[in-house]
Amino acid sequence: MPLLEETTHPQEHPPIVPVIIIGNGPSGICLSYLLSGNKPYFDPTTVHPNPILYRKLQETKHLAVTEQDLEHLSEGLEGRSRNPVAVLFDTLLHPNADYGYEYPPVLQWRREKQQHIPHLVLGRATPGGAWHAMEGSMLTISLGIWMELPGVNYRDLIGVKRRDVTNDRATPEEISSYYRNYVKLKGLQKNFVDNTYVTSVQRLCRGHKTEYLKNGHTRLGDERVDDCGDESFEGNGVESISEGGLGPLWEVRGYQQLQNKTHVPFSLFAENVVLATGASDSPVRLSVEGEDLPFVYHTIADLGLAISLQKLDRNSDPILIVGAGLSAADAVLCACSCNVRVLHVFRKSVDDADLIFKQLPKTLYPEYHKVYNMMCSQTYTNVVPSSSSSRAQTMSIASSVCAKMCPRPQLAAASMASNASVSHIADYTSFPGHCVVSLQSDMKCLLQGNNALKAFKISMALVLIGTNPNLFFLKGHGQYLAQDPTKPISCKQNPIDINPYTFECTNEPGLFAMGPLVGDNFVRFLKGGALGIATCLLRRLKKKGKLIGNGGKNFI
Repeated sequence: MPLLEETTHPQEHPPIVPVIIIGNGPSGICLSYLLSGNKPYFDPTTVHPNPILYRKLQETKHLAVTEQDLEHLSEGLEGRSRNPVAVLFDTLLHPNADYGYEYPPVLQWRREKQQHIPHLVLGRATPGGAWHAMEGSMLTISLGIWMELPGVNYRDLIGVKRRDVTNDRATPEEISSYYRNYVKLKGLQKNFVDNTYVTSVQRLCRGHKTEYLKNGHTRLGDERVDDCGDESFEGNGVESISEGGLGPLWEVRGYQQLQNKTHVPFSLFAENVVLATGASDSPVRLSVEGEDLPFVYHTIADLGLAISLQKLDRNSDPILIVGAGLSAADAVLCACSCNVRVLHVFRKSVDDADLIFKQLPKTLYPEYHKVYNMMCSQTYTNVVPSSSSSRAQTMSIASSVCAKMCPRPQLAAASMASNASVSHIADYTSFPGHCVVSLQSDMKCLLQGNNALKAFKISMALVLIGTNPNLFFLKGHGQYLAQDPTKPISCKQNPIDINPYTFECTNEPGLFAMGPLVGDNFVRFLKGGALGIATCLLRRLKKKGKLIGNGGKNFI
């Protein structure tokens, strides 16, 4: 990614934006909706199945949820997110969803223009974020209705019907179309700047005048703006935004890529910055010898491309798939459906309670349970006799038993659900409890497991062991924001440390994080970050008297 020159300032006096959101996926879209004056109220015509929460909602039905005490509303609720506001918003939008019910939301939305907070949403592509880059033939883990955003029914906008009673999942293509159309339908386009790449976000200390504009925005004056570095704001004469002052600012720099591939740099100042970048930027690496060789890849899209270019077929050497998550399972499904032989390597045992397959209902996710059955039954020790020791026998173990997938991956779930007795073909072998020692330039991989080394000839290696966010534009890649600042940020093991009710970073006032960055990896729950952040900002800006009803100014 090309970076801006440090001396580039395309605007002499850039405007100060109240809120800049980095990332235009479902997190950024949902937050933009709430910041645009759309406020959730309890719908008195509905009944929430949780009697305690229902009583609380009835007592404050005259107030928008964003004007209430979210800690009080969240108290006692349980769900599949570590963040209490995420659980709260999910149960308001999808009551008792974890019990298999499809109750309507208990919220009604009202547009209050005077509650609009001017903001910008910066994204690398069109609204929808990483969903545009996902393999379009697979099915989502979540139900389609769980992927929807407030105020727009997913089925109505996409025009799809329930596939069947037990399988109402969606394709990434349907979801990306939904998010793109959602922004248009809700009139949010003016807040979104597409094809923008943020290259630097740094906190600044105030050492300058400010000019208040007629539309309520502010603009930097001619005096100095200094980088605060690691200094504390306490005692330096800078008012905190929560105390009624303008407070510290953030400088956001980057460029916008135009259709002719030219780059137009920009520099903006913001009172608040929200990190909504997701977690798909940087694939997790094995960090073993040979991982940078040209036949080693880290996305399932690379497998699809190789198959479409006919670089892989049944006569090819097997491909190596590393990982025990859903991405690795998708790759297995894709390879087996195209008759490509697979060596599937993963560190965990098949009995490990943390395997994702053990958390998915069989009726709803038959294709993943089929892969899990293959992982359990078609293992290296089951396929190769213990007396086999010759290299020729070792190199040919890929001719094992593989469950025959349907000709098209997107139909795998339906076909498996309707046909319990699936025929088998020789194409798959699993290696539980194994790890990759090295990858060699002669297209061989060296595996270790059960106190033994094994070598195999392969045609491609696909390392699918997760992804991490890439916050290169922050100081130290943002590591100081993590729950354990001595380790890199990881969405599962080491998320950003936040206030659980405002989603403001514990170590950085005025900087917020949401979505996978704080551990909410499902769309169902990342919407809670939007509720928490919007509630916090509305309260602070109302106290400052800076809510603006006529937003929509073009800052870039």
